[in-house]
Amino acid sequence: MVTKTPDEASPFGTDGDDTNEADPSRREILVRGSKVAVGIGLAALLGNVGAFPRKSYGMDRSTISLLDSLTPARTALLVIDMQRDFLLPEGYAAQAGLDIAPLVATIRPIGKLLAVGRKAGLLIVHTREGHLPDLSDCPPYKLERSRRAGAEIGSKGPLGRLLVRGEVGHDFVEAVRPLEQEIVIDKSGYSAFAHTGLQQVLTKRGIETLLMTGVTTEVCVSSTLRAAIDLGYRCITVADACASGNLDLHKAALAMIAVEGGIFGEIATTAEVVERFTR
Repeated sequence: MVTKTPDEASPFGTDGDDTNEADPSRREILVRGSKVAVGIGLAALLGNVGAFPRKSYGMDRSTISLLDSLTPARTALLVIDMQRDFLLPEGYAAQAGLDIAPLVATIRPIGKLLAVGRKAGLLIVHTREGHLPDLSDCPPYKLERSRRAGAEIGSKGPLGRLLVRGEVGHDFVEAVRPLEQEIVIDKSGYSAFAHTGLQQVLTKRGIETLLMTGVTTEVCVSSTLRAAIDLGYRCITVADACASGNLDLHKAALAMIAVEGGIFGEIATTAEVVERFTR
């Protein structure tokens, strides 16, 4: 929600008639302005895939970034759904037709973030998407959609039943496997906050800032990010430590973060995060 100051009041005045056909209506001005703002954000991002500005579009240059101002003891690194079902050729994602190469490419940067985060004393939280063996926690539409995609949840695959808890495919890939003391959140939805104890874990530890990583950018990362923002967390999405099977969707999801002065937080790179904790 954007609060207007007196200087941002309607150009037609409080008593003005904005229905005059000779002039654009206030609604038209707002719509056109929004399109321009979004267009600028998308153009900037799409024009340079490798450029992920730390500070959000529209942020005052004097503002200290979330990355610079975070407190390690109040920061959590979220590693979202780095599972065999999403990252191996025999898993759910590949059977559903996703290009898993970009997903696999996140393993290395996430490994770097885990190493620096563990040393800095961050709370490390790993999530896994999957369902009970009887699929009682799988909404009918989700099951129907997975069937249409050619990878029905619960059906047999090379790694066991697809996206079912306890199966080989549901487990983490070895390269980013959680340490014994790290938190694992099993979830049935896309957001890591939906029907889980994540909020309680973060509250108990006094967490204020979340570093978002994992797969996929436009689904589980984005869903978790939006829920986190609504709950009041300060969020930093690590652009090269999350990915999508569709590059356009990855870039669009990142572009949406930065509008309105950082409506969904900020964007950083793995190198920037590592530098923040090692300087």
